[in-house]
Amino acid sequence: MKIKVVTVGKLKEKYLKDGIAEYAKRLQRFAKVEMVELSDEKTPEKASQAENEEIMAKEGERIWAKIGERDYVVVLAIEGKQLPSEELSKKLEQAKLSGHGTLTFVIGGSLGLTPKIKKRADLLLSFGLLTLPHQLMRLVLMEQIYRAQMIAVGSPYHK
Repeated sequence: MKIKVVTVGKLKEKYLKDGIAEYAKRLQRFAKVEMVELSDEKTPEKASQAENEEIMAKEGERIWAKIGERDYVVVLAIEGKQLPSEELSKKLEQAKLSGHGTLTFVIGGSLGLTPKIKKRADLLLSFGLLTLPHQLMRLVLMEQIYRAQMIAVGSPYHK
């Protein structure tokens, strides 16, 4: 099993890198973990809608290139489903049992994601209506992936 996290933008903050590295290390007992950081497009201060769409399209093509044909794709989107950790765990376990060798999680850039990427998702997932920096969202996502794995094996971590 492989877990791939595809993100737009480079992570600079050491405390976030350390936290993500810790969860990636913990997840190694369940799966090979791959973190894919894609470059983001520079957004002009007063970008037009057309410029924003062009930026999202460029970032979207980079994301698309990292998604495998047989991957189970979870896209983080504010309009996605809000699930309790137990239900997320069940969905990820079902994906594994269905023959998906890779669970791919996608976090877009600051402008969001193109409809093409969202349509490709097997699961559109939301962590609530709060707006979080996408760098911080990486850490939250890694903890939830780890929590889902611990729930699946019956660990007391989730309690």
